[in-house]
Amino acid sequence: MTSLLHLDSSASDHGDSVTRQLTALYADTWRCLHGSAGYRYRDLAAEPVPLVSPAFVSLGIRVERRGTVALPEVAELTEGPAEEREWALTLPLIAEMRAAETVLVGVPMYNYSVPASLKAWIDRVTFPGAFLDPRTGDHLLRRTNVVVVTARGGSYAPGTPREDFDFQTPYLRAYFTDLGVAPENLCFVSAEMTRASDVPALARFKPLAADSLAAARSAVSGLAGRAARSGAAARTR
Repeated sequence: MTSLLHLDSSASDHGDSVTRQLTALYADTWRCLHGSAGYRYRDLAAEPVPLVSPAFVSLGIRVERRGTVALPEVAELTEGPAEEREWALTLPLIAEMRAAETVLVGVPMYNYSVPASLKAWIDRVTFPGAFLDPRTGDHLLRRTNVVVVTARGGSYAPGTPREDFDFQTPYLRAYFTDLGVAPENLCFVSAEMTRASDVPALARFKPLAADSLAAARSAVSGLAGRAARSGAAARTR
C-alpha cells in the first residue's frame, strides 16, 4: 500500500501557520489520489514526543555495543521498567518511519533552526541501528521520499544578507541523508518573508512574500502529484 507519514511541528494553529497550510495542501492532494488508508498524521506540537531520558541513552548504548540489532530483539535488551517505557515510546515512531513510502514534514524556522517539537521526535526516532538492515547493514530508507516544507519570517535564500543564518535546511539535509535517505529523494519547499504582513519593518516585502507562497503552493501540489504518479508506476511494474 502506498503510504504517507505527515508530521507538523508548528506551534501555531492552521490559520496562522504557513507550514501547516502547505503540508495540508500536499496531504489533501495525496489523499484525493490514494485515499486515506495509507495516511498517518502526527502533530508534534499538539502531542509532543517526550524528550529522551537517561534510560533511553543507556538502552541505546547497550544496543549499539551489539552492532546492528533487529528491532524485535531490542526489547530483550531492556533492563528495568524505565528502559521498557522508553522503548515502548520509541518503537511506534520508528515503525511509522520505516513503513512510509513518503515522509512529509512541516518545519517553521524558529530562531534560525527547527522547533523543539521536531527535534524531540528526531532524537527519539534516531535510535542506534533502527534504519539499518541487521543482516547487510544497508540503509532501509534509501528509497523513502522525504518532503520538507519550511517557512521563514524573513529571507535566508542564497545571496541574501542572512544566508549564513539558515541552520534549518543544512541541518535537515544532513540529518535525513545521514539517516539513509538518498539525496535525490529529499525535497525542500520554502516559503519566505511570511511575516511581511505582520511586521511593519517587513511590509515592503509583501509582494515578495506573496510570490514565494504562491511558488511554494505550486511546488507542493506538483510534488504530491509526482509522488502519486511514481507510486502508481511502481505498482504496475
